[in-house]
Parts: sequence; structure tokens; C-alpha cells
Amino acid sequence: MSDASRPVRIGNVSGFYGDRFSAVREMLEGGDLDFITGDYLAELTMLILGRDRMKNPDLGYAKTFLRQMEENLHLVAEKDVKVVVNAGGLNPHGLAVALRELVDRLDVDRRVAFVNGDDIVGRAGELGLGSPITANAYLGGFGIKTALDAGADIVVTGRVTDASLVVGSAASVFGWGYEDLDQLAGAVVAGHIIECSAQATGGNYSFFTEIPDMTRLGFPIAEVHADGSSVITKHEGTGGAVQVGTVTAQLLYEIGGPRYYNPDATARIDTVELAQESTDRVRVSGVRGEAPPKDLKVSLNHLGGIRNEFEVVLTGLDIEAKAELFQKQFEAALGQRPAELTWELVRLDRPDADTEEQASAMLRCVARDTDPKKAGRQFTGAAVELALASYPGFTLTAPPGNGSPYGVFEPGYVDAALVAHQVNQPDGVTVRIDPSPLRAEPIVDESVPAAASSTDWGETVDLPLGTVAGARSGDKGGSANIGLWARTDDEYAWLDETLSVAKLKELLPEVADLTVHRYPLPNLRAVNFVIEQVLGRGVAENVRFDPQAKGLGEWLRSRVVPIPTRFSKTEGN
Repeated sequence: MSDASRPVRIGNVSGFYGDRFSAVREMLEGGDLDFITGDYLAELTMLILGRDRMKNPDLGYAKTFLRQMEENLHLVAEKDVKVVVNAGGLNPHGLAVALRELVDRLDVDRRVAFVNGDDIVGRAGELGLGSPITANAYLGGFGIKTALDAGADIVVTGRVTDASLVVGSAASVFGWGYEDLDQLAGAVVAGHIIECSAQATGGNYSFFTEIPDMTRLGFPIAEVHADGSSVITKHEGTGGAVQVGTVTAQLLYEIGGPRYYNPDATARIDTVELAQESTDRVRVSGVRGEAPPKDLKVSLNHLGGIRNEFEVVLTGLDIEAKAELFQKQFEAALGQRPAELTWELVRLDRPDADTEEQASAMLRCVARDTDPKKAGRQFTGAAVELALASYPGFTLTAPPGNGSPYGVFEPGYVDAALVAHQVNQPDGVTVRIDPSPLRAEPIVDESVPAAASSTDWGETVDLPLGTVAGARSGDKGGSANIGLWARTDDEYAWLDETLSVAKLKELLPEVADLTVHRYPLPNLRAVNFVIEQVLGRGVAENVRFDPQAKGLGEWLRSRVVPIPTRFSKTEGN
């Protein structure tokens, strides 16, 4: 597998904790692979694992992965496929111990290593990070490389960057060092493309109606070459498709400006070149790398307090008056007002409706407080007590509840030299991984205004923006990004001129008062927007109808704008 004349085939089997359980077997049986990787961690997952660990110190890792290995370890050994996953979560040592016991019990020849040191919660105070319940630095791929170089067949890690699973695997195969910035950056891009499993093969894709078989999508494979270029593909005969569009969509997922920071290299997204090599094969080339940032990002989770909510149904006439009456009555009935109390009236009703449901709207009330009494059963109980004394047709969608703890995510930063990135090798020897000697202060990408509107686009017709543009959106802590792309040069030129920050705020009134950054990516025919604090303090706080901003881009695509008539007749490619 050290032959640099052929690419290393890396298949991803998980994009989150809860992804398709059978993907491991499907990928192993579907064709030849050198590695399987799996991403089991997200900001919210770290909070969930933190709660698990608080209940039982032996937990804190993704138990699903252990069950997947129990079912597939013989096949992994038979095919001699190496496994690299971040399923260790908050307890990679505990997962490694469980895996070694499994290896012995199943009597297979697999050597296990683990990477840790990312968990810095015990030092959070001294590092100026406060008192979180979890604090995990995003590590790079060289701990994984060291474990593989030492003969590991299975490497489990804690919180490494999602792309590091591919970076470490490829760096081991090709012998890359920290100075190989372009190669490392190419692997970062390949890792970013396949990290979210089926999102690279047609999942969550704006133009999904063009994908031939969406029944059961295949998972992606990155064929990484020695120069850092790659081909994104999937096993033959699996569902979905690998197209320039599907790869573009995933490239735009949860990014900021043109520079995509990772601990081993900064990948320049504005240098990525995509080409459809053949059916289900997209070549990724031209990626330039720069020095990685001096500091590592840290995932910090705090317990924010108690969150509780209820919904009442408003039916028929006078919807707004009914909502106003109930809100006034409820707030007057509350003994102690929670620290945060928010109301949202969801108008799904229509006049002269044929069904009761179509004649009804929902009024949602959410409370948050550090005091369980203020956001607990007393809160929902006050709503129940109004059942016979409020608007006509009063009904609740659920019985009163006690509420539940919620978490608050925030990013932190710490000098990489202060984090003990460690590898426990198959022979039990622990090795310290030094950070990249090329680390430097990051270059902050400036927001770029829309291109000057100087083109005569001719006649226009009012149509949804999505007639021309695809979109992919997602959460970045309390912020969110929306990446939009066009499929022809002319359509991109129009998009770049049309979609300014002001226009975005006009189309999405909910973000009108927020700070928005704009980053054009001409090489991808794309424009990326980052909207600060649209998600409050992160997904776990659950402040929006769509707490992870997954549908934000699709909402934008549904907004009607004047589109050049010639684009409305363009066939999709």
C-alpha cells in the first residue's frame, strides 16, 4: 500500500453518530478499499457524550462503532482494510480497550492504537477557557499517521478535525511531512468532501430530482494521489451519483472564507478545481496549501440551564387575536418569569380550509432559565390551567413536561504547543506529536461585496432563486453559512452581481439585523455567506425552528427574484 504510483482508496462509512449502521459492511463488500474512515462527532455529539460520561466515566465514546466492528471485524481482517475513526469521542482509551477485548474474543489479527490529548477540560481554567463540561481541541492528522506507521490496523481518536481522518491516512501511505502543504491541503479537501457520507453522493442536494436513484445512496470514496489530488467516487451499483454539483455542494458545507483552516495545513478553497472525469468520478485538483494556524480550535460545551416549551393550537378565525389573548393571559398567570421567554406564531392555516388541520396555526412558547422551578412543570402547568378560560378551541399538542437541560456551544482557541497530542501505539508505547513547525498567525479573509452590476441581462421573469442556484447551508457554532452555486459561467456572473449582502437580508428578513460576511469563490461558481449568531449559542440551545440551519439555503432558493429569461430556459447539467 506504499506504492506512490497508485492512489489510496479511502471510503467513508459515517457522517454522524447515528448514520446508517450497515454502511461498514456495504463499503467492505462493495469493492476494494485501503481504508475506511468514519466521522461520529459533531458539536452536539460532544455534549451528548459529555452527559454519558457524567453518568458513567467508562462511557463517552460512540457505542455504535463497537457494534459495527463486532459484526464486521472478520471481514475487515480478511480484506486487510485499515480503519480510522473519531468514534473515541471523550474516551478513546476506553474504546481502544473495548476493541482490543473484541479482537481477542473474535481471534482476529488486528492491532489497535488510539489518539488522545484533545480533551483539555481539566486544564480549561488555566488556559482561559472557563469551566465547561467538555473542552476538546481539534487535532490534526499526524497522530493518526504515527499510529499507522507503527503498524496499527485500527486507529480510534478523540476530537480530531473531520478531514484529519483522511489526512493522517494519506500522509502515512505517501510519507508526507509538515512541509508538504499542497499535498496536505489536497487531502484536507478530499476529507472535507467525504466526511458527511452521502452528502457527496446526492444527499441533501438542491437538484435531487436529477439524481437517477435516490432510494439508497452509496457512500463516498476518495482516491487520493501522492500529489494530493483526488477523485471522488462511489462503489459501482450503489445509489446516488457523484457529480461536480454534488461535490460542489459538500465543499460549501460549513465553511467560512476562502481559507479552510486545519491543524496541518490551511487549504485554499478558492484554488480547488473540479472536473467530471467520467460517470460518478469527479477529479479534485489544483489545491494550494498554506501554513496552518498557530492555535487549535477548541469545542467548548457548557450547561446552559433548563429548556421547556409547549404549543397550543389556534383554529379558524381571528388567529392573531387568539394568540394575543393567550399570550397576555399566560404571562399574567406566571408566578416567576423565566430568564428567557420567547413566542412564535406559525401560520400554516388557510382560509375556508377543507380540513381542520389546514385551518389551524401553532403558537409555540419556549422558556429557558438556570432555575428549574422557573422553566419546569410550573411553566407548562400555567398553560394547562388556562384550558377552560382562554380562546375558543383551546388545545395543547402535548401534556405538561418538566423541561430538560440544554447545552451551549462556543468555540475557543489554544496554542497548539500547549495541547498534549498523543498516540498510544499497538505496542503500548505512548508518543507525543509535536505540532507543525510551520504554524503562523492566520490570515483573516475579508468579506467581499457583490460584483459591480454592469451587465445588461435583458428581459427578466420573476422566479425562485433556486431556478438558477443550488445551495447548501449548515451550522458553525452560533453562526451559519449558506453556500450558493451556479452551473454555468453566465449564471454565476449574474449571481455574483445580484446576490449582495443587502439582497440576502432583503430575501431573508430574519437575518436583517445580523452581521453577514460574503465570500465569492469563482472557481466553484459559488458565493458563500456566513451569518453571525443566527443560531444563538449553538444547536443545543435550539433557538430556531431549524436549529442547525440545514434548511436555510433552501428557504433562500425559494425566494422569488427577477431572473434573466434566458436562464429560466436553461437545461440543468
